[in-house]
Amino acid sequence: MKRIVIAGTSSEVGKTVISTGIMRALSKKYNVQGYKVGPDYIDPTYHTIATGNKSRNLDSFFMNKEQIKYLFQKHSKDKDISVIEGVRGLYEGISPIKDIGSTASIAKALNSPIILLVNAKSLTRSAIAMIKGFMSFDNVKIKGVIFNFVRSENHIKKLKEAMSYYLPDVEIIGFIPRNEDFKVEGRHLGLVPTPENLEVIKNKVELWGELIEKYLDLDKIVEIADEDFEEVDDVFLWEVNENYKKIAVAYDEVFNFYYWDNFDALKENKAKIEFFSPLKDSEVPDVDILYIGGGYPELFKEKLSKNKEMIESIREFDGYIYGECGGLMYLTKSIDNVPMVGLLNCSAIMTKNVQGLSYVKAEFLENCLIGRKGSKFKGHEFHYSKLVNIKEERFAYKIERGRGIINKFDGIFNGRILAGYLHNHAVANPYFASSMVNFGE
Repeated sequence: MKRIVIAGTSSEVGKTVISTGIMRALSKKYNVQGYKVGPDYIDPTYHTIATGNKSRNLDSFFMNKEQIKYLFQKHSKDKDISVIEGVRGLYEGISPIKDIGSTASIAKALNSPIILLVNAKSLTRSAIAMIKGFMSFDNVKIKGVIFNFVRSENHIKKLKEAMSYYLPDVEIIGFIPRNEDFKVEGRHLGLVPTPENLEVIKNKVELWGELIEKYLDLDKIVEIADEDFEEVDDVFLWEVNENYKKIAVAYDEVFNFYYWDNFDALKENKAKIEFFSPLKDSEVPDVDILYIGGGYPELFKEKLSKNKEMIESIREFDGYIYGECGGLMYLTKSIDNVPMVGLLNCSAIMTKNVQGLSYVKAEFLENCLIGRKGSKFKGHEFHYSKLVNIKEERFAYKIERGRGIINKFDGIFNGRILAGYLHNHAVANPYFASSMVNFGE
């Protein structure tokens, strides 16, 4: 199982564009599996466009080492090569002294070689000093380097000379010039999600692949990626308690923040999943449960509000409803005073400052759609909105690390509807899927 981690010296060094470009370029010859380190919904959708395979997340806060290895081998076993995009700087995690949540922790769990992406703007010897520091800091396998934002042929010549003198055993994979074609549109939660502008983004990914072919040595990447992998036997990922249920998942330009592992867990529990669009469809499908994930409902609030038929259909739906972050906002009375579904007695407003940005630890206060009383679980939160005029008093989970909705409580719950800011991953909350298909039985 050939694999390579593309890690950065910091954020803003071009990891997503370059990782996606590498995936696209390699996909012209190989069957490529993409991964993203950390709790990220958007970057994996770029990978998926590049490879044609659903990109997956690997996260050492959500998963133990054996689970990381098992998930990797599950999705990479039938692929030629896997490309793992890191998060932030190589060693950045949730602690200043431990590597949980970091790119390095994933590289170590998978015994994966690393290609370090360096911002070489105005740097030559200092860039080499950074690489040497990264190599000596911890026991990871930095096997190659990509220099981004190089200025000229003379700059490249100097970097080559410095590498040859100080680090002759580290492969130079290539030099990428400052290029407007490598820019990508972003906003407050990251890049623009691919469903919003699919054709334009497909064209961008194709261009990135062509540029990567021009500037990087793909054969060296494949050679570096060829390391032995020690497989693991069956590992517990999530509870399986089969019960056939039909689940309608909101998936469109608005709601598209989902982990595909969650769908795998639901399917293993015998759920049948059907997708629908709150933005464009007129009614919900004939199902038992609605699952409305995260996204950017604040950007589409007027269009969502104008789809009266869909709103009425959700109001009349008599099954269970689970809303997560953006889904929570949609189920409130309004977003920035624009009327929404109104099944929750509160409203959402957008703010200029981030309201929740954290890995989360929580405990279920009662049995609910995604868990059972007393169970502890992990997740994450990232939102600029907050709820106001909250008249709801029943919450399904208490937050031990993170913020939640109010006073360290999250998961507004009325017995039929559950909605909160906490984002769930089926490994970090192993009762997510089994609870959803069995709740109320």
